[in-house]
Amino acid sequence: MLTPNMLSQPTVFWLTAAGLGLLRPAPGTWGSAGAVVLWWFFLSGLAWTIQLAIVLIYFLLSWWLCNRLIEQLGIEDEPQIVADEVAGMWLALVWLPQSLGWCLAAFFLFRLADIFKPWPIGTLDRNLHSGLGIMADDMLAGGLTALVLALAALALA
Repeated sequence: MLTPNMLSQPTVFWLTAAGLGLLRPAPGTWGSAGAVVLWWFFLSGLAWTIQLAIVLIYFLLSWWLCNRLIEQLGIEDEPQIVADEVAGMWLALVWLPQSLGWCLAAFFLFRLADIFKPWPIGTLDRNLHSGLGIMADDMLAGGLTALVLALAALALA
């Protein structure tokens, strides 16, 4: 279990999204909400290609850091690790306009996908382990959320 005392370690600080993962209840929801706020103020004005590059770099670095922390502490997918929610949430938001309605839709769809893990998200979650296992199911949830919202935008156009 990761604790507030461990936040001085850069890896723990990163993977808990500056401590958001230590908040209770529902650390994944706190991590996702923090991701929306960061996206709104820092990423939403960037071109989608730059946002996607940031998501990819964040994902790869978080995957590597997850592997290091698992090795170092002998842990698995601790609920305090919310870098996966941040990456998945950012992926869900990449192609959306900076609009409260679209952000809320992305947030709720992503959280539902992450919590209930429908196929194929659940299959990925059960079968992948290590840092990739921690990160991949949330990336898939974010990608599927983005797809559903893109289809909704087309239907509403």
